[in-house]
Amino acid sequence: MFEQAVARESGSPITDWCLRGGIALAFVMFGWDKFTPNSMWPKFFQDVGWGQWFRYFTGVVEIAGGVLTFIPWTASVGLALLACTMGSASLIWIFVMGQAANAIITTAFFLGLAGFWHTRRSATS
Repeated sequence: MFEQAVARESGSPITDWCLRGGIALAFVMFGWDKFTPNSMWPKFFQDVGWGQWFRYFTGVVEIAGGVLTFIPWTASVGLALLACTMGSASLIWIFVMGQAANAIITTAFFLGLAGFWHTRRSATS
């Protein structure tokens, strides 16, 4: 009457480590760049109009998300945090800055991170 649920096998542990490591490294670097005064970010966040505190907050969130993604038992939290950050960045590009074309990269990051998060969650449940 009821079919037995079969847990999907997760992918290769090496592939998982490499993906998480690459995401972690990228977002730690992205976050660290938010603290660099000579980067594009001070002007961008000034143009957003929410002040430089938001630049620092975003940098901390990206670094924390990268670190959480690298640690196996916190990877889902880190991926969800980074996906939300990239989704928010897309919305800022579209609705605050009025530059929808620039949201393509952040939207691609959002979709990739959300997809990886969903794959990891499905494999563990």
